[in-house]
Amino acid sequence: MIEQSLGGKVAIVTGAAGLLGREHCVAFARAGASVVVADLEAAAPERVAATLAAEYGVRALGVAVDITDPGSVTALHERVRHELGEVDVLVNNAAIDDKFTTTDALEQSRFENYALERFRRSLDVNVTGTFICCQCIGARMAERGRGSIINVASTYGVVAPNQSLYLRPDGTQAFFKSAAYPTTKSAVLGLTRFLAAYFGPRGVRVNALSPGGVEAGQDAWFQAEYARRTPLGRMAERTDYHGAVVYLASDASAYMTGANLVVDGGFTIW
Repeated sequence: MIEQSLGGKVAIVTGAAGLLGREHCVAFARAGASVVVADLEAAAPERVAATLAAEYGVRALGVAVDITDPGSVTALHERVRHELGEVDVLVNNAAIDDKFTTTDALEQSRFENYALERFRRSLDVNVTGTFICCQCIGARMAERGRGSIINVASTYGVVAPNQSLYLRPDGTQAFFKSAAYPTTKSAVLGLTRFLAAYFGPRGVRVNALSPGGVEAGQDAWFQAEYARRTPLGRMAERTDYHGAVVYLASDASAYMTGANLVVDGGFTIW
């Protein structure tokens, strides 16, 4: 049986200062990988990297990167190769998921009113950013004849948002889940399949991970409603994806490519 060890591997995680990004980094560090914590600003990645190095005794590097800028991604890649070595694992985790915090959230999120700039920005980060990282870093993996790319998609790339999930207990709509997130995450799944076919003959595996909703201090009514619609009866804990992301990165999934690993407590089966 092949163990899910990442000893000797170098892994890059984008969007690594966010909720799940940090957990992907922790999972890789626990599995023995050298971890590159990449996000838009340098301060948070550097703090996360320092914590990983101290707690798990691995090499860790915090780096600022703008994934929508090919030059920035190239600079990240070259720095990692110089300081840690060739990249074995790439996790495209960085993404925009709309948050509406103003009193106009309902009207701003309504499809008829949804701002074109928001839609274009989501496409730029969630789809184009993933494309750029795969093109830059994946191409080098293909030259070396090995590597694993994990594109983080979503259950909303598999099923459409049920807007009734966002109804308050009094029956009023808190907001609408926008079209941008499911559209871009569906595109990530299409890109994953394309790249699996394209890079497969050169030894690079490309898979998607589709997480379900993670408990992160949402209103109690939302958590209860989400749990009610999920066979396991709860939202995900932030550590629930550790095993999945290490599995996809490791040799334990050596014969797996072009797949979408859905880890959602059963949310998408109903």
